[in-house]
Amino acid sequence: MIFYVNAKTKKNGNGSKELPFKTIYEAAQLAKAGDEVIVAPGIYREQVVPRFGGEEGQPVVYRSEKPLGAVITGSEVLKGWKKYKGDVWTAKIDNSIFGGYNPYTSYVCGDWYFAPTVRHTGCVVLNDRMMYETTSLEECLAGKADPCAWNQKESEFKWYCEQEGEAPVPQYNADGPYKSEYIINAQAKEIKAGRYTVFYCNFKGLDPNKQSVEILARRNCFMPEVNGLNYITVRGFKICNGATTWAPPAAYQDGLIGPHWSKGWVFEDLEVCNSRCCGISLGKYRDDENDMYFYTKHLKSPTQMERDAVCRGQYHGWTKENIGSHTVRRCHVHHCEQTGIVGRMGGVFSTIEDCHIHHICNSQQLGGAETAGIKLHAAIDVVIRRNHIHDCIMGVWLDWEAQGARITQNLMYNNERPAGREAAQGAMFSTDVFIEVGHGPTTIDNNLLLSKVSVTIPSEGIAVVHNLILGSFSLINSGVDSIVNDQREPRYTPYHIRHRTEVAGFMTILHGDDRIYNNIFAQIAPITDKEKTAAATDYEVVGTAPFDIFPTYDEWISNFMMDREPDMGLLAKYHFGHLPVWLGGNAYFNGATVCKHETDKLVGDKKNKAKISLKGGVLKNNLAELIGDYKTGIITTAVLGAAFEPEQKFENRDGTDIIFNEDFFGNHRGSHAIPGPFAELADEIAVL
Repeated sequence: MIFYVNAKTKKNGNGSKELPFKTIYEAAQLAKAGDEVIVAPGIYREQVVPRFGGEEGQPVVYRSEKPLGAVITGSEVLKGWKKYKGDVWTAKIDNSIFGGYNPYTSYVCGDWYFAPTVRHTGCVVLNDRMMYETTSLEECLAGKADPCAWNQKESEFKWYCEQEGEAPVPQYNADGPYKSEYIINAQAKEIKAGRYTVFYCNFKGLDPNKQSVEILARRNCFMPEVNGLNYITVRGFKICNGATTWAPPAAYQDGLIGPHWSKGWVFEDLEVCNSRCCGISLGKYRDDENDMYFYTKHLKSPTQMERDAVCRGQYHGWTKENIGSHTVRRCHVHHCEQTGIVGRMGGVFSTIEDCHIHHICNSQQLGGAETAGIKLHAAIDVVIRRNHIHDCIMGVWLDWEAQGARITQNLMYNNERPAGREAAQGAMFSTDVFIEVGHGPTTIDNNLLLSKVSVTIPSEGIAVVHNLILGSFSLINSGVDSIVNDQREPRYTPYHIRHRTEVAGFMTILHGDDRIYNNIFAQIAPITDKEKTAAATDYEVVGTAPFDIFPTYDEWISNFMMDREPDMGLLAKYHFGHLPVWLGGNAYFNGATVCKHETDKLVGDKKNKAKISLKGGVLKNNLAELIGDYKTGIITTAVLGAAFEPEQKFENRDGTDIIFNEDFFGNHRGSHAIPGPFAELADEIAVL
């Protein structure tokens, strides 16, 4: 059955083509497996809450009739602005518009949030850009640029709000779809909602009555309230302006759009932007006993809480048959202040492909350990391919259990704080790819990694194959354990049954077990601090010398008494020692460092410098001249072997071997390969 929706229809109808519904929500209460909801161009100021899911092969399809013509927005227009003082104008709104969730008495806060709890979940949007919140009217009046903001000009546009009049404090039902006590009473503050929210905005000389000014009013735009609504396709919409909440891994994770805890959703040809926190959420189960546990109860360490969340996931049906296998395809995700795409456990076996993700966490008004273009926990067998990711606090961050994940054929650059910007309180460091406390196998191949820090791996079991790498490795043999009460507290993380979600065991990170083959390393950015080591997050030296500290396989295996009965006591120190590394076929230019273990390599002449730049989507370079006739072998699953702890091969998620004979574009390499992501080199290569 087909349901039609048209916001511009004169009166509400029955969903037929002749008498369409005015809201998508109405269609979402009826659409079932095999049904399609066609939405006419227009602005839909609503929160769509699907009631039914589809079935495999018979999804429920929500489609914008015209690509990006239908806009689902969580904002409301705010009119009636009056001049207050200088460039600051004021307006107010009756809080009844917000229903049970007022973004202007709710704060961004929670587990792993490191910035001060001073920002509301709401925001003012001027001409489709979120303004910068201040903590006082005086700061708003001053309208000065934020020294931490990536875009200094945009940061001069300020807003501030106050509550006015008497009104009862909103009542929340802890058993309802959203548990909000920890948001309303952020850090035990007494937050009282008035009858009105009064806004003050510094529009820097603009007349707001002649501009587009909206306020974030709804928490989400398109999300179910219950678990298990499977096989829903959302295609062609612009989805924007949501008062989303901080989405750490052991909490209900909301975004502008998401499947909650389900299987088989398709997000296709969407534009997703202006989320206070997250754009697309691939989610986590809702569990009030574990939701924001550290922030609300304080008693268990946050890392232990994360282990609890993994194990509780089994109780909540976390299996390959029930959860994940989503597709995010050709989506344009931008200007979100926590993540572009977030997920904990709910994103397993998913594919994120051909997306453009940029300007994530640029205001630096929010800060914590959950910020990136793509931030996934437990990215088991997730494929992230052919994406264009730039100008984000980080490109891709896979945290815990990136077992079987593959990051391939992506273009990443400018994922770094602009020169001269201060680091905001609670802000994370920057890198193109961050794999944290995982046991592998995780594969990073055929990418262009052009930021100052390219690969950050406080992990083990990582394969880095056929990439162009202009940045450093960082957090090598670092960033895992803590020293508490003068003793080492190891961070044990899980690994899983191969290509499944069931937990196979827990182990600390031993470091090493990495494979680095057929990459190009070039030191393009200057080195400003030669004292830093690869244990730092902002290490600047390009190359593989940081892997000198790990043994070769022969050195490592010689300790284990393979020719006689093992002595458990004597072997203990080796059971907790570094794992071996393998390297070969890499090319090094401009002084990029070389690991002492690598024998088959190409080291460029000091006189002939690599010249590499990306302009207008074209990679200008002289690599063909520098590499000359150097050839290397084709890398395969057989060459890479298996990651140590899970004993799982570097293979496709269906268990078949990977043969790395396709390059960045999908072109065939032939019987021999050259280092880097291209099968053939040219002075100018169009990569966009």
